[in-house]
Amino acid sequence: MVTMEVNVPDIGDFDEVAVIELLVKVGDKVRAEQSLITVESDKASMEIPSSHAGVVKALSVKLGDKVKQGSVILVLETDVIATASPSGLAVTPPVIATPVISSEAKQSPGLPQADGPRNDASLPHASPSVRKFARELGVPLNEIKGSGPKGRISQEDVQAFSRAVMAGETRTQAQSSKAPAGDGAGLGLIPWPKVDFAKFGPIERKELGRIQKISGANLLRNAVMIPAVTNHDDADITELEAFRVATNLENEKSAKAGNNASVKVTMLAFLIKACVSALQKFPQFNSSLDGDALVYKHYWHIGFAADTPNGLMVPVLKDADKKGILQISAEMGELAKKAREGKLSPAEMSGATFTISSLGGIGGRYFTPIINAPEVAILGVCRSTMEPVWNGKEFEPRLMLPLSLTWDHRVIDGAAAARFNAHLGQILSDFRRVLL
Repeated sequence: MVTMEVNVPDIGDFDEVAVIELLVKVGDKVRAEQSLITVESDKASMEIPSSHAGVVKALSVKLGDKVKQGSVILVLETDVIATASPSGLAVTPPVIATPVISSEAKQSPGLPQADGPRNDASLPHASPSVRKFARELGVPLNEIKGSGPKGRISQEDVQAFSRAVMAGETRTQAQSSKAPAGDGAGLGLIPWPKVDFAKFGPIERKELGRIQKISGANLLRNAVMIPAVTNHDDADITELEAFRVATNLENEKSAKAGNNASVKVTMLAFLIKACVSALQKFPQFNSSLDGDALVYKHYWHIGFAADTPNGLMVPVLKDADKKGILQISAEMGELAKKAREGKLSPAEMSGATFTISSLGGIGGRYFTPIINAPEVAILGVCRSTMEPVWNGKEFEPRLMLPLSLTWDHRVIDGAAAARFNAHLGQILSDFRRVLL
């Protein structure tokens, strides 16, 4: 038996996160992948699992502690084989576990954990089970006044708060006079209309899902604060689609012959590569506002919207400029699968410089996607359709892909947006241009 440290893994763009639950204690036997602690940022709650089975010998954190990547969680006694150091002593390297986002807190990057204020320096007094119950209901614990000893929050307090919100009462149980989130008061607008819908006919009330609640505030902020404009255009992808279909057929034949695993190439993979070319040609689209300065990023990480049973997720494909279509397709498939299973880590949903929102085969013609701040542009894509196109002599059937580019007018002007879309369309109509 040897002892080893289990450390906090890569937690994305967060400097520190707060420990809100201890799921094990000294002397406990743990399994590999068993959750050890729960940490919480302003974006998500994450459970940090153990990479090995063993016995907990010492805990290095307590409730309310702030931890960061590399912080020691605990010391584990395990059967893992130690390695030899240059001095000849047996040592065991620190183990970095992989975080798992709690099912009740999966979300897109940049979204707030709750729509009320939070003070991580003074965590609400509540048991782990009550914290979990509150997260399942989407209730911010820091807005609840506990009825238990020393202000401890009980499950009944959480339920009472939830009932008060559903009944339209104050969000903070009379200890705050602020207006409910989303009523427009903070923007100087007239109050949101209050209507008794039941008097007009039968109704059914269903609470918004957690992701809808936490993403709504983010979307509202972006829609209100960003002076967004959308350019609509069409790209001729007739030859590109034929090449994509032929590539997939070749991959299937190769896989059947046992040469390699089959990788399904989607049009989105070509779009990602084409967008990287356009972003490199027009670098302001790959930037972010920082006060009065514009930050140009010399990396190209592309977010893509993934529809999942738990709501919309935005995995991020890193360093798309360094990858070919097959590698992009394979990584997209893996990220989309993890998104559907709710296993995306914060690092896999952060760092995007540009986002593509594709409705794929669902339908529609054009739409206006909302920019995912702090990005300055987003591309919306709908289903391609066969249309008659004039070639100078006659009409011929061509496969046309609708493009909707939304951009931040503080950073980008109409001429640059038109050129970006034109360049993107040229690449998609003749993909050899991506090499130029």
